[in-house]
Amino acid sequence: MQVSLSWLSTHIDLSSYTVPQLSDLLTFAGVEVEGIEERGVSTDKVVVAQIQSFVQHPNADKLSVCQVDDGSGTARQIVCGAKNFKEGDKVPLALPGAVLPGGFAIKEGKLRGVDSMGMMCSGKELGLGEDHSGLLIMNADAVVGTPFNKIHPADVLFDLEITPNRPDLLSHLGLARELAALTGLPLKGERHHANASTKTKKATDEQIVIKAADACPLYTARLIKGVKVGPSPEWLRVRLESIGLRPINSIVDITNYVMMEMGQSLHCFDLDKLSGGIVVRLADECEKILALDGQSYTLQADDLVIADSKRPVAVAGVMGGEETGVTEATVNVLLEAAYFAPSGIRRTSRRLGLSSDSSYRFERGMDPQQVLGGSELATKLILSIAGGTAEDVVQVAGEAPALVGEVTLDEERARKLLGTPDMSGDEMHAILEKLGLTKKAANKHESRWGIPSYRLDLLRPVDLVEELARVIGLDRVPSRQVAVASPVEAADRTYDFAMGLRQTLASRGFYEAQTLRLVSDAQLADSLGGGQGVAVKNPLSEDHTTLRPSIVPGLVATAALNIRQGLHRLRFFEIGRVFLALPKGGSREEERLAMLISGPVSPTSWHGREPQAADVHELVGQIQNLTRTPIEVRPAKENPANYLLTSELRAGNRVLGWIAQLHPARARAIDARHPVYVAELLLSALRQGSTGPAKFEELPRFPSMTRDVAMEVPADLPNAKVAAFFASQKHPLFVGAEVFDVFMDPSGAKIAKDRKSIAWTLTYRSSDKTLETAEVDAAHAAILSALEKTLPATVRR
Repeated sequence: MQVSLSWLSTHIDLSSYTVPQLSDLLTFAGVEVEGIEERGVSTDKVVVAQIQSFVQHPNADKLSVCQVDDGSGTARQIVCGAKNFKEGDKVPLALPGAVLPGGFAIKEGKLRGVDSMGMMCSGKELGLGEDHSGLLIMNADAVVGTPFNKIHPADVLFDLEITPNRPDLLSHLGLARELAALTGLPLKGERHHANASTKTKKATDEQIVIKAADACPLYTARLIKGVKVGPSPEWLRVRLESIGLRPINSIVDITNYVMMEMGQSLHCFDLDKLSGGIVVRLADECEKILALDGQSYTLQADDLVIADSKRPVAVAGVMGGEETGVTEATVNVLLEAAYFAPSGIRRTSRRLGLSSDSSYRFERGMDPQQVLGGSELATKLILSIAGGTAEDVVQVAGEAPALVGEVTLDEERARKLLGTPDMSGDEMHAILEKLGLTKKAANKHESRWGIPSYRLDLLRPVDLVEELARVIGLDRVPSRQVAVASPVEAADRTYDFAMGLRQTLASRGFYEAQTLRLVSDAQLADSLGGGQGVAVKNPLSEDHTTLRPSIVPGLVATAALNIRQGLHRLRFFEIGRVFLALPKGGSREEERLAMLISGPVSPTSWHGREPQAADVHELVGQIQNLTRTPIEVRPAKENPANYLLTSELRAGNRVLGWIAQLHPARARAIDARHPVYVAELLLSALRQGSTGPAKFEELPRFPSMTRDVAMEVPADLPNAKVAAFFASQKHPLFVGAEVFDVFMDPSGAKIAKDRKSIAWTLTYRSSDKTLETAEVDAAHAAILSALEKTLPATVRR
């Protein structure tokens, strides 16, 4: 919300405070100051001047030498670079000695050898808007020599972020009340508009009918006839423009002024355009209204509208209708002032995507006790500015709800909470009274307080304690250490392990995804790992019907989105929770890690061909690097329809998770150019293989020697069994083994159809000497002999 300091000063004298001091005061009281803007100039050395003549600068094509009248009786020569003026225009002139916003000081000088005795200014140079394309051309009736600040008073604009629980601060009067409590300064006038002097009468059914009392407990209307709608007076236009509002006409400007002055939103209808009385009701399904913004909106059955006997004429609390809006031809008006329940206004505003200053206030909660006061203030302004005659009474339907009551403050508990044992009861009472609370009763230990109707946030005793803290300042509340160090818990270790995985995968080029835990029925087909999801009883939409049984569907959707944006090298992971339905009812949750890869194994480069696409072994390798236990890949018992080669990942006797290739048809459906591989791992099982301190070995000082071995094995023998054999060998010279070739011949011409040939490289090394050939040959022979005894393998010698 934007707040004008000059407008604020009509309620409280803040001249003893600087702008930075006011900013700090608000900030430490819980009102965030997002920006401060100085507008206009305070110096009297910027005056209205009239351009008498001008000629081309003799030494510069883009400059003009102007003779201007500044009211002193002697023409003043000014060199100017603007081109948007003509002879006779009146413009602001900064005289030598003037200091403009930003600290820019004006001096006499020469521009390209020609004397210049000041500077004619643009609006931006005077802190008025952002236009610096030319001079600020003033009204023709401006008096030459008048100080500019008499026409456009200097002001400071605060851009404030008001928290949703403080709707009372959404007006200049409300903020003045707050500053009065914080500074101890008195207010200039009433602190509240709850007491209205205008008489009221209960509206008849022909005048006002409320058919949705829960959404609108109170509705008032006042008829004002014979008004003359036209431009607003200067003071009103300046007030609205100072906070960024555009003046429209006198009636609309008055309702906007009252809203920003005291926080009560109002609306005026052209009385002659209404058919019959006012009906406050819920909209009919698919009912339409043309709003003041020129857009037509389709309403739903839970939207609150203000209607006449034929049609809706306003979306209640949000925006009025175009057909009954006030124009310059309006003669008679109906002034609406009402209280609407915040939840309904918020729902309608969000759904329609229609937000206004009015809805912003109604959806946070207005003071229902000031409805009549707002109507009365607006009526006085309309009569004084637009003329006309107002009815003696206000028509009222319903009654204002009582949203606040009394709160009892335990004063000793307040001292303990604040850590201020020196705070006396009298000091507490003085602070709460400055905030507008009324003391109902008090004794040595506690006091009972009546809450003003505009403080909807004060409901509990602790709320009063918070008010005390805000006013005395947090610098008076002592800091103390109340927490103690706690031993590392299982939850801490789990969190640290998950963060370590994130850092590891991110360092290897993976991007972390965060997908929704709710998926659609269609996405369930992309699940990996089996298990049924948990259906939501009341889903918000068809896209959020089930708690996910797998993280992979979210990664597939993420891949599809990135592919549509032109990315084809995909590396994603997500750590999160899945929800599995139990066979006998109920559900369980578990943490998992999902990974997805597709596309080239490395980024493309200008100096080389596109790298080959990643395969399933690339993903297996990435998973192997996450655990210290060797991984075995086994065919899974079930293969989901959307996947190929679904396999189970095991580490010893533990099931780590599952790995698979997305079915080519599914990959084509998401426009993938390369095969897509996914894996889903159980975080608890993965962690079991990664516990304990890391082990480091000294770098080898002696060279290694290798031997290759080719063997024939049954075609269905998993490679994991061969790898497990080599991993189990304990020979002191044997270091490790790697497969480098696999050969199969489906025709059976070169090798039997049910056989395959695989070739491995075995590495040998000693930690204390350089090996001799005979030693390596003996070790190699021993391992090959054990190989043929352990596995159905025939070594090719």
